[in-house]
Amino acid sequence: MNKSINKFPATLLLADGTIFKGTSIGKIGTTLGEICFNTGMSGYQEVFTDPSYFGQILVETNVHIGNYGINDIEIESNDIKIAGLVCKSFNIVHDRKQANQTIQEYFALNNLVGIADVDTRAIVRHIRQKGAMNCIISSEEKTMDELMAELEKAPSMQGLELSSKVSTNETYYFGDENSKRRVAVLDLGVKRNILRCLAERDNYLAVFNCKTSFNEMMKFKPNGFMISNGPGDPSVMDYAVNTVKEIVNSGIPLFGICLGHQILAESQGIQTFKMHNGHRGLNHPVKNLVTGLSEITSQNHGFAVKSEDINNNDNIEITHINLNDNTIEGIKLKNKKAFSVQYHPEAAPGPHDSRYLFDEFVESMN
Repeated sequence: MNKSINKFPATLLLADGTIFKGTSIGKIGTTLGEICFNTGMSGYQEVFTDPSYFGQILVETNVHIGNYGINDIEIESNDIKIAGLVCKSFNIVHDRKQANQTIQEYFALNNLVGIADVDTRAIVRHIRQKGAMNCIISSEEKTMDELMAELEKAPSMQGLELSSKVSTNETYYFGDENSKRRVAVLDLGVKRNILRCLAERDNYLAVFNCKTSFNEMMKFKPNGFMISNGPGDPSVMDYAVNTVKEIVNSGIPLFGICLGHQILAESQGIQTFKMHNGHRGLNHPVKNLVTGLSEITSQNHGFAVKSEDINNNDNIEITHINLNDNTIEGIKLKNKKAFSVQYHPEAAPGPHDSRYLFDEFVESMN
């Protein structure tokens, strides 16, 4: 096992001109994307492979990243989806027996560019104050003017459609074909653990490309529809919004998670908006307004639904709210078997407080 790497100077440049100097990790090169931060204390590999992070450069607030190595089974998609990594301590040495490679080997294999040995607390404070913005990481010999010129060419996350870049190209199947129910999954960037949580509840899944038509998915004869998580701005995803409208009108049970929640809202005339810096972590408190109980949730989103639009829609019930900022965390339609949550009940990583939502979806199909 390679326990050391050759470190080279690296630079993190934010769109507002703020500069952080550190050392290179992963591949020597240059990468850019929208900067965001995750406050989770564990589960970095699952986070790296979450398709919802596509196009984003991730700041890990936990000091030590890589300290328990990489395990091939701890993935949420086929490869790393983040555009780059920013961390304090990049740990090559690990002692976990289940790990089969170091994080540096993993990054090099996936051609990921990153920066370490920077003050992540200062970076997070800056993002919290100024909001999410584009940034660039480079370990190449480039001037600040050259980096800024590249950065200015990067598109804003607002108005960006990204699900088509991470969705499956071909339909595939998951679970036991002899299961009691069938669920059609509209893959906007689905996490693997969503599929596992459905399959272990006696459901056979067909996972469809994000632009698959309602009629095409109906050939699978589903008992229910899962609208998955994913990256990008929901307000420009007319293809998914129109498909979800058809699903809702059919009366077949529907469950949306994260981006799927936002798409369900858009299909009902409820607008979404880009948040100041988003919710990304494993300890967000959410209250279930139906039961009165609270749960600790895993979250990863930079967009949310407008509460004022929901309040003006008599057919929408707010089922969950965020106890930190009162943003909408869950809705359901009063006249259909359709509901959604903004957070991740499948977790991976994160607490299992919200797994009951999969049971409620199954019950709606029964």
